[in-house]
Amino acid sequence: MIKVSNLTKAYGDKLALDNVSFTVNKGEVMGFLGPNSAGKSTTMNIITGYISYTSGSVTVDGIDILENPKEAKKKIGYLPEMPPLYLDMTVEEYLEFVYELKKIKKESMEEHINGILELVHIDDVRGRRIGNLSKGYKQRVGLAGALIGDPEVLILDEPTVGLDPNQIIEIRNVIKELGKTRTIILSSHILSEVSAVCERVIIIDKGKIVAEDTPENLSKNTDENQRLMLRVSGAENDIQEVLSSLEHVVAVKPLGTFDDTSFDFEIELDSEFDSEFNKKLFFAFAEKCMPIVMQKKIEASLEDIFLQVTGSAQTEENEIKPNEFKITTNDSEED
Repeated sequence: MIKVSNLTKAYGDKLALDNVSFTVNKGEVMGFLGPNSAGKSTTMNIITGYISYTSGSVTVDGIDILENPKEAKKKIGYLPEMPPLYLDMTVEEYLEFVYELKKIKKESMEEHINGILELVHIDDVRGRRIGNLSKGYKQRVGLAGALIGDPEVLILDEPTVGLDPNQIIEIRNVIKELGKTRTIILSSHILSEVSAVCERVIIIDKGKIVAEDTPENLSKNTDENQRLMLRVSGAENDIQEVLSSLEHVVAVKPLGTFDDTSFDFEIELDSEFDSEFNKKLFFAFAEKCMPIVMQKKIEASLEDIFLQVTGSAQTEENEIKPNEFKITTNDSEED
């Protein structure tokens, strides 16, 4: 549905985007992650035709955004980080204005707008001035404006920024519902939001894609030390002493008591551990007559992956290396 090929955007000698390529399939909800100034909004603005690019190409349903911008834009609904709302208009007046601006001709204006008001759950405020609405409702009005014309593609740039937790959940639920019938690119730096609604994640840093996969695969394949959670029956200090004495254990973190006789611990293992470690772990506690009640692997969270691949947790001595999932090192000169 959306194909971005070798996209580069330069501002003088500064590269905002550096040879970025990715595809978003029809009906897919794709998360676009990155720290501030990583290139997320620049990419969104280029896909929507708002700004041009230095080199590369962008097509929407096979239509080049520069060669045939009007036809390409008809397929796109765009919600920027700050929705361009007219605060003196009522919600209904604003949507009628957007309808006329987009020159929609498929159905009656009233029928079309009524359907969108119900879809994003703002029918109850249709007659209120936008300036008097909460930020959460303003975001919904902006989303409703993006849906005018029933576009096949939705591009949402930081749709929950500045919202309180309840408003975030409300907008997230609307996005999930919209994702059943539309292709969506969700740009955000709120990692829990992306994990909750996106089928695939692209992480960008300093204008380059540094990771791309499903949230589950990114978590499984991230190149970090493995972590385990253990629940052991025995005295807390004795359990910690056994764990600290084992080879390959580089960190031990007490998680508190489970009941009167069992304690939970998180342990981090170095990259040299092997299949024999579990046997050694079992016998070490068996010798002390302290049974292991529960043991499970802790998968890396999207937050862990984000910090790792964007360089927020990198040092020159610990450079991120290519892994099993689609990931590239960010070894370009500083932009």
